[in-house]
Amino acid sequence: MGIEENKAIVRRLVGDFLSKHDLAAADDIFAEGLIDHQGAVTATGQENVKQFVGGLFAAFPDLQFEIGHLIAEGDKVCLNVIGRGTHRGEFRGVAPTGRAVTILGTSIVRIADGKIAERWNITDIAGLMQQIAP
Repeated sequence: MGIEENKAIVRRLVGDFLSKHDLAAADDIFAEGLIDHQGAVTATGQENVKQFVGGLFAAFPDLQFEIGHLIAEGDKVCLNVIGRGTHRGEFRGVAPTGRAVTILGTSIVRIADGKIAERWNITDIAGLMQQIAP
């Protein structure tokens, strides 16, 4: 696949999976054997991505993401996303505060056979927790 096709897959990740809260879209976007690097933790498969993002959707039901930067080279795409939503459900032990939040994330993904096969992701959870701290 070419660079533009790879970017289109990442745009679908943000547009369908993240902004439309369509967890089922993960099956079409991520490879079944996805290798997912979340900071110091590495997991495999699509389920861990669905679980993490599903937790965000439950706590921030109006969460919407936009692409800040999108850069591609070869089989890799780097993206910076900005998410905005309202804390309406429990998140990591913090009861809903009703506060507006901004979530920042940066990922490098490797595309293989039209799907995201590997992802190196950093989400600013510490910054998010500061925004909802009691």
